[in-house]
Amino acid sequence: MNQLNSVIVEGNVTKQPSLREPVPGFKVAEFTIGVNRFYKDKNGEGKEEVSYIPIQTMNKLAEYASEKCSKGRGIRVVGRLKQDRWKNSEDKWESRMMVVAEHVEYKPKFESKETATKADTVAAMKLAEQAASDSEIMADSEIEAVF
Repeated sequence: MNQLNSVIVEGNVTKQPSLREPVPGFKVAEFTIGVNRFYKDKNGEGKEEVSYIPIQTMNKLAEYASEKCSKGRGIRVVGRLKQDRWKNSEDKWESRMMVVAEHVEYKPKFESKETATKADTVAAMKLAEQAASDSEIMADSEIEAVF
């Protein structure tokens, strides 16, 4: 029996995906998203933590990601964790964790005159975090309106 392995991450694409075809007819795209977390330390001072998460997509999803993903675009990924393990040249084990995407949602692109500044993004993230801490549930349409 399989055990639960499910991940949902939301962040911004950090660079254009690389699309490759390791064997004929099988495509793989890999890219990284930056996920911000805002919190207050024990002194009540606002802090920000950024995690960079590698994402892997396959076949049609890989082709679509290579077309739709652009640096800075907001994205939500639903998938599973995967660990790659190998021995390095010194015969020591190394590993890498990634999210294998099974579903990808793209946030609307901002037009040039509507481009959000970093301050706008930080304010939106703080608003979303405050809503979550107040146990309020925001509808998807409200979340997209924030971004």
